[in-house]
Amino acid sequence: MCLGIPGKVVEFTDDGRQMARVDVGGVRRVINVALVSPDGLEAGDWVLIHVGFAISRIDEDEAQRTIAFLRELGGAYEQEIDQLSRSRIE
Repeated sequence: MCLGIPGKVVEFTDDGRQMARVDVGGVRRVINVALVSPDGLEAGDWVLIHVGFAISRIDEDEAQRTIAFLRELGGAYEQEIDQLSRSRIE
C-alpha cells in the first residue's frame, strides 16, 4: 500500500533547496521538495510525502492527526516507515 505520510523537514541538503532531509517516525531520509519549496519551505515545517517526494506542505496539527489516523490503520503505517527506512534517493 502506498500512502502519503507526514515528515518534518530537518535540513536542506543542496544549495537549490530542492532536496531535504526529513524525519518520519524517527527515520531520516532525503526527499525531493521541489514541488513545495517555492512556498517558502523551512526547516521545522511539515510536508506530506509520497514515493520520495513532498507533495504538499501541512501544518503540525494536520501532521499529528494524520499520523494518529495512520497508526489506527494498524500495520500500514509501520509498513510505510519500514519501506522508507530501506529507500534512498541518490
